[in-house]
Amino acid sequence: MQSLLRGYLDASLILRVTLALILGVAVGLIGGDSVAAWLSPFGDLLLRLLQFLIVPIVLFTLIVGINQAELGRMGRIGGKVFLYYVATSAVAIVVGLIVATWLEPGSGLSPPADATFDVPDNPGLVSVLLSIVPDNIVAAFAAPNLLGIIFTAFVFGIALLKLRQSDGPSSAAAERLFGVIDGLNAVTMKVMAGVLQYVPIGVFAIVAGTVAEQGLDTILSLGTMVVVLYVALAVHLFVYCVLMKLFGVQLGAFFREARTPMATAFATQSSTGTLPLTLNAAQRLGLSRSLYAFSLPLGATVNMDGAAIRIAISAVFAANVAGIPLDLSSMIQIVLIGTLTSIGTAGVPGAGIVMIATVFAQVGLPIEIVAMLTAIDALVGMGCTALNVTGDLTGTAIIAQSEREPDAAPAPRETDAGRI
Repeated sequence: MQSLLRGYLDASLILRVTLALILGVAVGLIGGDSVAAWLSPFGDLLLRLLQFLIVPIVLFTLIVGINQAELGRMGRIGGKVFLYYVATSAVAIVVGLIVATWLEPGSGLSPPADATFDVPDNPGLVSVLLSIVPDNIVAAFAAPNLLGIIFTAFVFGIALLKLRQSDGPSSAAAERLFGVIDGLNAVTMKVMAGVLQYVPIGVFAIVAGTVAEQGLDTILSLGTMVVVLYVALAVHLFVYCVLMKLFGVQLGAFFREARTPMATAFATQSSTGTLPLTLNAAQRLGLSRSLYAFSLPLGATVNMDGAAIRIAISAVFAANVAGIPLDLSSMIQIVLIGTLTSIGTAGVPGAGIVMIATVFAQVGLPIEIVAMLTAIDALVGMGCTALNVTGDLTGTAIIAQSEREPDAAPAPRETDAGRI
């Protein structure tokens, strides 16, 4: 038993996660709902462990990062991050429209006669922007409201930096407080190293449950839609690779560190839940803490390139099913509305359905067809979430190269979590 445990711990994390994905698919197809129900608590435990780390890891990492940077540089980085997120979301929708127009998903299918479904309320862009400033810090941390936590960390981080740079007794107290927060951040990273050891087990349970619930019939009935979406995701991943090459990012090193959060995001379908692993990957890539502590939590909330691709392909799918061809004007509307919608609804329950339903209503597509797409929600959500996380890391790596960060260090090959 000890040798088996030692072999598990000594194996690389990505190898364990990959085997977990493969075994999860096999067990889900063979075992069915009964096995999925038995494994469900193990998957829930992984999600709880990752969510357990989100608040301390975002709060402490961002405060420490701000106190290791210049305020002017932080403003410049913020502008670059925002521009990257908006631009790549728009490009993702264009990619989705091109691929879907070429491959024509939904051709030959008929719209459902009596399909019904519930679409969560769209909070809107203004509501999302207002949620950045929490009216109750405790409630923001309890929710958790990730935008509110980022705002809180920024405000207190900047105040702490100003106190450390001031003269007088407050400066010494601020230095002691920074030492405590830096220590808490180190403790959080140590806890995360332990959680990483459980990731493959949780991934196996989640994938097995997802495959069992979807079933082979659902996969085959709307298989064309799923294939087209994954082709578009692959095209957009190639766009990321081109951008990284242009900015001098080493692709081999990048994907060596990014593959674990990518695989975990694929299994969990949660950009926010995968955030601790994404931050760990950025640290191992040698990126500046002051950059990734801001860009990755924000990206997990508002940057949804995978969801943007899903909006575009769903629109073409609905148009083909309903026999309503999309003209150039409709496609331009989808790009504009989809870009804003992917930001304005990110992070809410059922965000994917909200985005699709909002765009359908705006361009005059049958809202009933959304019910067909909910049948494959989990299957497409897995790939979209993996691309979302990859996009966050890609943007962070590109911006790091554009900044020529002096504090960036080569990524270490080993951590407490073992080889990855």
